[in-house]
Amino acid sequence: MRTPVTLVTGASGEIGHGLITRLAGTGRPIVTIDLAPLDPSLHRLVLREFTGSITDSTLLERVLAEFEVDLIFHLAALLSTRAEFTPITAHHVNVDGTLTLLEFAQREGESHGRTVLFLYPSSVAAYGLPDLQTKARVGRIREDEWNTPRTMYGCNKLYCEHLGRYYARFYKQLAAHATGRVDFRSVRFPGLISAVTMPAGGTSDYAPEMIHAAARGEPYTCFVRPDTRIPFMAMPDAISALLDLAKAPRENLTRTAYNLTAFSPTAQEIHDAVVAAFPGGVVQWTTDEKRQSIVDSWPQDVDDGAARRDWGFAPVYDFSSAFEKYLIPNVRERYR
Repeated sequence: MRTPVTLVTGASGEIGHGLITRLAGTGRPIVTIDLAPLDPSLHRLVLREFTGSITDSTLLERVLAEFEVDLIFHLAALLSTRAEFTPITAHHVNVDGTLTLLEFAQREGESHGRTVLFLYPSSVAAYGLPDLQTKARVGRIREDEWNTPRTMYGCNKLYCEHLGRYYARFYKQLAAHATGRVDFRSVRFPGLISAVTMPAGGTSDYAPEMIHAAARGEPYTCFVRPDTRIPFMAMPDAISALLDLAKAPRENLTRTAYNLTAFSPTAQEIHDAVVAAFPGGVVQWTTDEKRQSIVDSWPQDVDDGAARRDWGFAPVYDFSSAFEKYLIPNVRERYR
């Protein structure tokens, strides 16, 4: 008989590191897919590691043949800044890969006659505001507002939300008698800041890059203006959000995609917190106009009331505690 498992794609990335560590504590077997081999500290926590692309249907056939997957965390993606340089590749990985995995989930459900729960991290990049005046005027944005992304990454994420909603509608229609079905659930993450892993190509990475550079005693050139403001979240809260949404009863959910946020500092406020913790830190400001235009199109804050009402989302860390209790102590330990 095939072994029931949780599948994590993009497992060697920033979110994957924390997610696998938390999942391993539940005792549930984990299978991973990633282009890069897992860090040895993670490899020992998983039942099976597949090295390859989520667009590889042959690889997914191997997973289907060996395991009974009923929970998927689809983290694999080409991130925002890199996606702008290779938009066709980004579309192939982010959209074709997601569609392939949704079909894989449907086949898994058919093969073992149970619902497959599909967790998908979307992004604040799904929004697109036309100018800074509008950004300041509209303030907190709800899920169905300003869905006009400026980047390929944002377009990919928004479209994949719709693909997931399509599969979720199929699930709802046939839930009473279907042999295979997909329960799609998504969160629109803000910028994520991790003390454990290094940033990997996101446009919001100026925040973690600034922190890690100061801890190493290296100067950092920030690519956005000091007044730039977008929402952020500490990585442990992001991991908790995925796990909490996975546990939520389906009947409590009113959406397939939910906003999340914890705090919305300016780049200057992040700088001030960093140099207070690492007095030798040197930050210069040299605006990269392309990346600046991307973050200017993202909201300065989002309304996450639906997530709080439907499944009890409640981040542990605000801006001060994220630095004082999570980022600074752990980053110091990392570079000790």
